[in-house]
Amino acid sequence: MKSIHDLNRNKIVGLRSATYNFEESTVRRELKKVSKPDAIFRMAFPIEETVGADSYYEAAYAPLFKAIPDLERRDWIVMSGQTDKGYDWVGCGGFYTGTFVNPWFDIPATGHMVHMRFHEFYRFEDGKISEVQALWDIPEVMLQANAWPMAPALGKEWHIPGPATNDGVRLAHDRVNGARACEIVIDMLDHLKKHPTQGGPEVMKPEQFWHPRMSWYGPSGIGTGRGFAGFRNWHQIPFLNAMPDRGLERDKITYHFFGDGPYCAVTGWPNMIQTITHDGWMGIPPLNKRVTMKSLDFWRLEGDLIRENWVMVDLLDLYNQIGVDVLGRMREFNKARNPINLSG
Repeated sequence: MKSIHDLNRNKIVGLRSATYNFEESTVRRELKKVSKPDAIFRMAFPIEETVGADSYYEAAYAPLFKAIPDLERRDWIVMSGQTDKGYDWVGCGGFYTGTFVNPWFDIPATGHMVHMRFHEFYRFEDGKISEVQALWDIPEVMLQANAWPMAPALGKEWHIPGPATNDGVRLAHDRVNGARACEIVIDMLDHLKKHPTQGGPEVMKPEQFWHPRMSWYGPSGIGTGRGFAGFRNWHQIPFLNAMPDRGLERDKITYHFFGDGPYCAVTGWPNMIQTITHDGWMGIPPLNKRVTMKSLDFWRLEGDLIRENWVMVDLLDLYNQIGVDVLGRMREFNKARNPINLSG
């Protein structure tokens, strides 16, 4: 007998197939088929929140499909599980791709194939989707269009790969190993948050949790780091330099961890609260501004060590909170691509 998590994962097979061979009518049909009429769809800035399948399609998919008429979805993680609060989730990671022929959010079309990573989490109630939390790496498209208007990433910007083991699309829910994966990841995060308020880097005990050849795949704007040193140099050190109060308001955050075999996933929406009190991260000045961040993350373990970590953060929402209109800034930079715009 299949578990509820296998059943839930299988219920989005039709939606995944419809968005692989993307056609408006089939995508609309599958969205309605699998979701509750009042399902809440939470998206990255500037799309943000809609209610119901039709509204979600119009706000999210319709503009993307217009920009990329041969739009295609590719998943490299499809996992499922239950949180400690009893919520049932399915988590998907992968990328959308196709030929970028029309502007999207005024990102200039390239006429070439483009890729955009996504992390999409689906919460199921009574066999239907009641909530979606989805982050699309919109800045990744800006980079490929040579239209990125902010500070360059410290980490490596590239086409993020799926799991090295090619087992991310789970075929049968593995509750026991999934619970163990979540236990290790939660313990790791507890140790991670001890630095810098409780001591130097040693309090994080990286050798206890991270594989020597671990890869940390951040969003565009932050980039990828290889090994724990790469994670620290290209993300954590500048991040903590700017916001040393990271993790001090954990009581105000609700996390949703779920596991499946060697995979663990988490969401919170938001799952970070901190204050930008110092310089050093992504070129943002010390604003003394309290911000929240939305992150959807996956980890893959080998044995008891984390080998790969995929992280998506809604950076456009962060910039919006500090009063920076990234899309508006991008439009100003790209006036030069159309000399007519320079006349006035």
